[in-house]
Amino acid sequence: MTTKKFRNNTLADHLIEHVDQALNNIFCRQMSQRPYPASNVKSYQLSDNDKRKAAGLMRVNHAGEMAAQALYQGQSITARDPSIREQLRHASVEESDHLNWCRTRLDELDAKPSKLDPLWYAGSFAMGIAAGIAGDRWNLGFLAETEHQVVRHLDSHLQNLPQQDERSRAIVNQMREDELGHATLAEDLGAATLPKAVNTAMGFTAKIMTSLAERI
Repeated sequence: MTTKKFRNNTLADHLIEHVDQALNNIFCRQMSQRPYPASNVKSYQLSDNDKRKAAGLMRVNHAGEMAAQALYQGQSITARDPSIREQLRHASVEESDHLNWCRTRLDELDAKPSKLDPLWYAGSFAMGIAAGIAGDRWNLGFLAETEHQVVRHLDSHLQNLPQQDERSRAIVNQMREDELGHATLAEDLGAATLPKAVNTAMGFTAKIMTSLAERI
């Protein structure tokens, strides 16, 4: 009886921990573990049009990092190998930095995050759970493909950001470096190659998210 009660308490504690983490990520500002990449970058005066464009792109990046937090959280819950869970936890810390940096830049641009952030979080958390249940190799494969798609997405942002917006560019460059590192790590740990149909579906879902997040 005591053992069963202990297990129930442990499950309840884990549930509370994950709910608290989700609420903190969605509604609260957190401290970054690393310095803000734009802290020493000159701020140029942007036109109203350029400011709106930069804000839309950084809103998309913030939404993407919100989704990444949920994805890593879901994957770590269902990962079987403790070492993989630890790697996912470490990557999640870097993603948390990205989330905070994007939020800071949105503040500087007098812009707000996407109103659909809770939706991005919930959907990505469910996908992370599903990826982990499929097994560690598939879990890592999903992670690697996600990060490769993010890198391509960030490359497009580097091309489309206003030329004078060096502060946003500094943030995106650091994010790109980190995301590529996460993809490489997942592949080194034995990531499976996902079927082409899954990659296509992931890309289509990401396109819907970015289109909505840029405007809402």
